[in-house]
Amino acid sequence: MTVNWNKYFLGYTSLIICFLFSFFSVNAQQKLNVAIAGLNHDHVYLIMNSYQKAEVNIIGIAESNPVLVNKFKTRYKIPDSVFYTNLPDLLKRRKPDVVLAYNAISDHLAVVEAAAPLGISVMVEKPLAVTVKQAERMAALAKQYNVHVLTNYETTWYRSNQEIYKNVKEANSIGPLRKIIVHDGHEGPKEIGVSKEFLSWLTDPDKNGAGALVDFGCYGANLMTWLMDGKEPVSVTAVTHQIKKEIYPNVDDDATILLEYPNATGIIEASWNWPFSIKDMEVFGANGYIQAVNEKDLRAKKNGENEYKIYQAKILDPVYSNHLNYLSAVLKGQINPKNDLSSLANNLTVVKILEAAKTSAKTGKKIMLK
Repeated sequence: MTVNWNKYFLGYTSLIICFLFSFFSVNAQQKLNVAIAGLNHDHVYLIMNSYQKAEVNIIGIAESNPVLVNKFKTRYKIPDSVFYTNLPDLLKRRKPDVVLAYNAISDHLAVVEAAAPLGISVMVEKPLAVTVKQAERMAALAKQYNVHVLTNYETTWYRSNQEIYKNVKEANSIGPLRKIIVHDGHEGPKEIGVSKEFLSWLTDPDKNGAGALVDFGCYGANLMTWLMDGKEPVSVTAVTHQIKKEIYPNVDDDATILLEYPNATGIIEASWNWPFSIKDMEVFGANGYIQAVNEKDLRAKKNGENEYKIYQAKILDPVYSNHLNYLSAVLKGQINPKNDLSSLANNLTVVKILEAAKTSAKTGKKIMLK
């Protein structure tokens, strides 16, 4: 009998290719199984939208407020079996890939204390913690139990910010950094209509840590720490105002924070008094300037040029385009967060900056960090 080896190998090769295609397709389609801690942070709607699009599996939700439970259960058609009144009970019965915290900043530590000893990583909404003591406790737990504790910022996934980083840090397109200015905020949480549950803790100095200083000051501290290679500033000076004291009697609603580095200055302008929503960043180097106008648009000018160049940032690699893709890659060991915007190292520094800023605003003094 004559064997048609070419046909045999072609058939065998086709079988292997089909198998590999199926294998990688399945892996590519694997979704994170997440548990949610809290529903009183309005950023939770982002993960709920991902759930509706079948981009993530929500296998447990810990929330003690029955009004919120009923609201989300009804709106997103989530079965009763998914809800628990507290996170420890949830984690006794469910084993998520990660816990996502959508609660008051002051409650982030309790989330890590519940998840880390079980070997479960955590991603919290910005900022990491309300105090340095809490942040350092979270870092100690992450190290002890070998888990990730990450922080999610909307601006991390702005392709404009990522392109600035590449231009400044990799291409050295504008020379050594001299000044970074970050504006963040909106007209005010009550003015834009956030939920009453969110507003309740956002305007509580114990639960949020401050007002606009923390709510929006953290963005600038996060971006500056990233651009400064994780280095802490030499000093922090801050001025705060209560422009709308009748609306926000217990916290600041406007903050300006000055960060002093050996050869550069950072200025963070955080406010609930902007005439419109704003999240932009200006970066000045010795030889040029780049501004992230919004999430996709850039404005640049170099020494000797007469006109600004306005253009759109390149589309990001999917892994860096949103927090779920990034988180999945980190948990699989495909990315080491190091000093990324979401990293624990970066966000420990952010909390140090915010705490120093609060002290400076209260005392009227420059606070030295080094």
